[in-house]
Amino acid sequence: MGHSAAVWDSRLALETVKDWNGIDQIVLRNPLGGSARVSLHGGQVISWRNERGEELLFTSSKAIFKPPKAMRGGIPICFPQFGNCDSIEQHGFARNKIWTVDDDPPPLPTNDSQGKAYVDLLLKPSEEDLKVWPHSFEFRLRVSLGMDGNLTLISRIRNVNGKPFSFSFGYHSHLSVSDISEVRIEGLETMDYFDNLSKRERFTEQGDAITFESEIDRVYLGSPNCVAVLDHERKRTYVIKKEGLPDVVVWNPWDKKSKAMSDLGDDEYKQMLCVDGAAIEKPITLKPGEEWTGRMEIAVVPSSFCSEDL
Repeated sequence: MGHSAAVWDSRLALETVKDWNGIDQIVLRNPLGGSARVSLHGGQVISWRNERGEELLFTSSKAIFKPPKAMRGGIPICFPQFGNCDSIEQHGFARNKIWTVDDDPPPLPTNDSQGKAYVDLLLKPSEEDLKVWPHSFEFRLRVSLGMDGNLTLISRIRNVNGKPFSFSFGYHSHLSVSDISEVRIEGLETMDYFDNLSKRERFTEQGDAITFESEIDRVYLGSPNCVAVLDHERKRTYVIKKEGLPDVVVWNPWDKKSKAMSDLGDDEYKQMLCVDGAAIEKPITLKPGEEWTGRMEIAVVPSSFCSEDL
């Protein structure tokens, strides 16, 4: 355990491996044994493990790992569209593109690199993308794994276009849980939400925590920047902190919808919960040359605490 952050060289904590389609994946490691794996297909985090090697993200046993299908699980990046839109595929095209490693990204604040293993990825539109969504952008994504095991995603989207454009965005985070009926979310009490199961009607959250006994598909609006997902059985809590992402999507397909999904096992809905940092209600508009930053950090802590401690 005798690694100090000063001696530990985060660049040595990167390894590139190929998946069975020949697409590169970057593996990040910290000295305590935690790891994260990022695929250049979609810039998607497909694994995040703690120092005991336990997987913290859910991936379906039936996930299809073949472009142009986004993989069911991990953290797909939804851009420039979250949800459905007539002209763009569901959740946008970023999660289906091959990203490149960005060797010379513009600097981020120092606390975003000190003591962290990280990789910087870049996505620019192809000619084909511009036909579907005619806006030039540079999308920089940094995925980092801290000494503390925390996983951080920082997205920077710049308009390199001659005219303004707007987009919606989400980190579609599939968290691994012991049993969905034993899980609760704290931090969204009293929030308004759109209910996608009733034609996006607007409601106000009444409970003092969100618990699960049926399908849920909601967008909580103007939500606090810290939300906790408590897994009672595993006695652990995911603490999600976000910046630049006003909304939180909460999704679980439950049994009927799971059976209809070819890339999700019939009972796998019990082991997963999506809690996404997102910008949906008010799309982000960038003028030429402007840049937007959206960041999300996920920590896992023992559940002996409650959300007042945050």
